[in-house]
This record gives sequence, structure tokens and C-alpha cells, in this order.
Amino acid sequence: MSRAQISALVFGVGGFGALVAATTSNEWKVTTRASSVITATWVYQGLWMNCAGNALGSFHCRPHFTIFKVEGYIQACRGLMIAAVSLGFFGSIFALFGMKCTKVGGSDKAKAKIACLAGIVFILSGLCSMTGCSLYANKITTEFFDPLYVEQKYELGAALFIGWAGASLCIIGGVIFCFSISDNNKTPRMGYAYNGATSVMSSRTKHPGAGDLKATNPSKQFDKNAYV
Repeated sequence: MSRAQISALVFGVGGFGALVAATTSNEWKVTTRASSVITATWVYQGLWMNCAGNALGSFHCRPHFTIFKVEGYIQACRGLMIAAVSLGFFGSIFALFGMKCTKVGGSDKAKAKIACLAGIVFILSGLCSMTGCSLYANKITTEFFDPLYVEQKYELGAALFIGWAGASLCIIGGVIFCFSISDNNKTPRMGYAYNGATSVMSSRTKHPGAGDLKATNPSKQFDKNAYV
């Protein structure tokens, strides 16, 4: 079981959960502290609802009744966050199939390709969420620091930070999944050199015995008196 894939799955699934929480949250922007102290009311706005509360504890939310009256940047952020959640869901499914510890997905080569695909999908999910949250935050900061903007000014809500965190986790998990393919190629194959079978004759020629020395030098067995 690969530790890199386990950590990538934790990052990816955790980021996917954060994206779901950020998309369904109503705290994308909140009223500024200065105005809330004076009026003792708080206004939260999200992608789907507008909520208001006061110091007495009452809290009321009203959804956006029609899509045509919603501002363009909110519709763009909706589409980006829905795309991010959808990609995160499919990335989690692909990641489960690409894990080495699961029995589905085919061979190790097929699992490596599925894990790489899951990593790419997680990265795209994180980029969609990062773009949507940054677009929404840019609109809030532009209105806040504009001296000519006389309407209610808002600050960054908690959902934006959750979305950024989830996007970062998805991107990190996707990168780890993409680099986990090299784990299969790092296992070296042991090479064994074949020297061939050593014959008995070759061993005798390399290590001659006393009998062989006598056989190779027969003249040394006779002295000079043998010829007289």
C-alpha cells in the first residue's frame, strides 16, 4: 500500500468536503463591523440565500427567487463552484479505483493511469474553486475600497476561506496522485549474470592435481640410468 496515495486521497477527499461546505454556506460576505455595531444587525449573503440576524437572536434567510435578477459575478461563482464540486466527486471515485489497496481497477499499469486521471481531476476542481472564490472576493474588496460606492459594504465571509482551503487541499492531493505513478517504476529489477555450467575438464585444467602433473611430464619419471 502506497503512503503517497493514502495521503493524496486524504487531501483530495478533505478538500472535496470543504468545497461542498463552502458552496452551501451563506457566509460568502458579511456586513462590516462598524455598521453592525451601530445597528446591532448582521447580514450574510451567499450564493443561494441572503440571511439577516440581530442581537436578540432572531435569524431569517431568504433565497434568491429568480436567477435572472442575480448579479453576473454570483452566477459565474455558482457555475465554478458547482463544477468544482462535481469534479471533486468524480476525482474521489477515480482515486478509489486507482488505489493499490483496492481490488478493482485492473493491473498496476491501469491503476497508475486511473490515479493520474484522479490527480488531474482534483487539480481542475481546485482551480475552479480558487477562481470562483477569488472572483467573489475581488468584487467585495473593490466595493469596500471604492469611495464612490454608497451602498452597504461587506467583508469577506468564512465560506471564502473554506473554499480557498479546500481548493489548496485538492490541488495538493492531485499533484501527489500525479507523482505517485513513478512509484511503480522505481522498483529495480535484480539482474543475474549467467556464466554457464563449469565442466569437470575445465575445473581440472584450472586446478591440476599431482596425477595430472605426472601425466603431462612423463619424461620426468625416468632418470638418465634408464637409457644406459
